[in-house]
Amino acid sequence: MRFRLNKQLLEKIQESMASVLPITAIVFLLSITVAPLETGPVVLFLFGAILLVVGMGLFTLGVDMSMIPMGQGIGRTLSKSKGLLIPLLVFFVLGLLTTMAEPDLQVLAGQMPSIDNMTLILTVAGGVGVFLVVASLRTRLGFPLRRLLIVFYGLVFILAFLAPADFIPVSFDAGGVTTGPITVPFLMSLGLGVASVRQDKNASSDSFGLISLCSIGPILMVLLLGVLLQPETAQQAGGDIPQVHTTFDAALAFFHGFPEYLLEVARALLPILALFVLYQLFTHRFHRTEIFRICTGLAYTYLGLVLFLCGVNVGFMPAGQLLGATIASSAHQWLLVPIGMLIGYYIVKAEPAVTVLNKQVEEISNGSLSQNSMALAMSVGVCVSVGLAMIRVLTGLNILFLLIPGYAIALVLTFFVPSMFTGVAFDSGGVASGPMTATFLLPFAMGACTALGGNIMTDAFGIVAMVAMTPLVTIQVMGLGSRVAHQLALRRMRVRLERVDDVMVYFD
Repeated sequence: MRFRLNKQLLEKIQESMASVLPITAIVFLLSITVAPLETGPVVLFLFGAILLVVGMGLFTLGVDMSMIPMGQGIGRTLSKSKGLLIPLLVFFVLGLLTTMAEPDLQVLAGQMPSIDNMTLILTVAGGVGVFLVVASLRTRLGFPLRRLLIVFYGLVFILAFLAPADFIPVSFDAGGVTTGPITVPFLMSLGLGVASVRQDKNASSDSFGLISLCSIGPILMVLLLGVLLQPETAQQAGGDIPQVHTTFDAALAFFHGFPEYLLEVARALLPILALFVLYQLFTHRFHRTEIFRICTGLAYTYLGLVLFLCGVNVGFMPAGQLLGATIASSAHQWLLVPIGMLIGYYIVKAEPAVTVLNKQVEEISNGSLSQNSMALAMSVGVCVSVGLAMIRVLTGLNILFLLIPGYAIALVLTFFVPSMFTGVAFDSGGVASGPMTATFLLPFAMGACTALGGNIMTDAFGIVAMVAMTPLVTIQVMGLGSRVAHQLALRRMRVRLERVDDVMVYFD
């Protein structure tokens, strides 16, 4: 078993290296050409890239071993329960606790000085808890996802017109940061477990949609909070960049960062671990060897996510902020758009939860939706979204002028694509806007916005929301193309059969 684990770990690290290497090469080349950086941030970035490769490999292996079987088992058992009260209560508490522990949410809360951190965190977590209940009921009853999306996004944009302007980008960003690398794999497998109890033909496609609905909850709740409180948000400055003069200083910066992320990841994993222990005590579902495998997987998940978050926060965040500021301060500010698009295309490949989603989609769809096609659609979507976000930084364009048409197109497409593509597309939006977006793309936009003298709250924030929006369109367009190609193939087959029938009639 140890040999098999070592082989699997090596394969995962090789996969993560293939995902991280392109964005690392792009940033390094930019730092020595278009946007020259001091040696310190570049060394931090390269150290961070190494941690990303190892951490992402450990994380994806750990998720396969622990989070997916746990989520499927718990979802299946809760769905078989005759009553609804206890399962729904468990779903609500699970959504509440896991969201409160998300590291990216803590960062977002610190950007809203006019609202108490705990108030904002509880608001977002409550939104996820409520919508996880809604999502589980939808999956269990087979209610069409499209109808819920139209209703809830309609409410979102009504509240957006009533909320303060500075509050809107952060509200939409809240929907992206809550679906982090820990909650996403667990929620996806939870949905699969809930749907597995059903025997109808739509059960597999209805296993998707939990993440998309859980992303709406925080947006609605934070917008509602803004409407009720009408806070006055303050202009935020970029984060402090550590002073690094030697490679020892770089190593020391990561060493000082480790305790913080050891605690953050432990706090994030604890609710899921506690739920698993209670579940096992009451059901005895897993055998001793399965429990050992799950515990080993949790250890891999924990260590991998600590390395990953330390790498992106200590290594990638300063590089992103300085790159954005340097390009915006140059005589060729317009380069922000093509460079941002190039970074966006490759950076989504380094999101740990994206790999998990793509693999699960391929398995559930029996290969009709391949990992490669999913990766391409998501890369194209994020590429477009970052380009639009950079246009906002340069021009100060209101984010609603992009979000309203974008979501309108995405919702209209739901009427023309198979239901599985709708669930996968709206889930992918929450998955794409992960820690790489929060710790590299957002600082990149903030650095550029500061250099241009813009308003960070209205012009830089919202990039997470943009990243979460465009995959909804690109993946459904892929689904529409697949459906059209299938219909054309059927039409050609009918024509051939008709010709064969005509020939047979002629000879008869």
